[in-house]
Amino acid sequence: MNNVIQTSPVNRRLFLGGTTAALSGAALALLAGKDALAAMTPADIKGDVGILNVAVGLEYEGINAYAIALKSGLLNEAHTKVASKFQDDHKQHNDALIATIRKLGGTPVEARTLAEYATALKVDQLKNEDDVLDLAARLELGATNAYLGVITSFKDPALGKIAARLAADEASHFALLNFDLKRPLSKAFAFGA
Repeated sequence: MNNVIQTSPVNRRLFLGGTTAALSGAALALLAGKDALAAMTPADIKGDVGILNVAVGLEYEGINAYAIALKSGLLNEAHTKVASKFQDDHKQHNDALIATIRKLGGTPVEARTLAEYATALKVDQLKNEDDVLDLAARLELGATNAYLGVITSFKDPALGKIAARLAADEASHFALLNFDLKRPLSKAFAFGA
């Protein structure tokens, strides 16, 4: 097995098209009682909602990738438990992101069908347990890097903190999968590059 993990680029535009609702900006923020949000313009809020929708798209991808892994019959009992736990983590992330988008007055993106995820992830190429774990590790690394990449892009700093927490979860998933695949430890500054 190759010890180098490649990340595939995330096509953010895939998740962003036409998803945000018209926002009332400062009025919405004042009603929510958030000072930082109250200082934001409608364009700032729309930008944050757009970034959050990319995150929702990533979480849907993770949820469905683990659903495919669990249905594949390629995972042993221990890996089935891990995949179920990681899928549950992604569901919790997604629920929180969707609630935040709605609180900001936006409309969350919808999930694609399981068949669409299967095609996009090329699951027909998964032949054994290591293939499944490798796919999961690549997706977790990609999600880690995506979250790290947007931390400073949010106009509301509280959302940047959430992105950092999500990145930490994704990095821990990646590390456990990487360990299970018997790959060497990551080098310093391995994430976010």
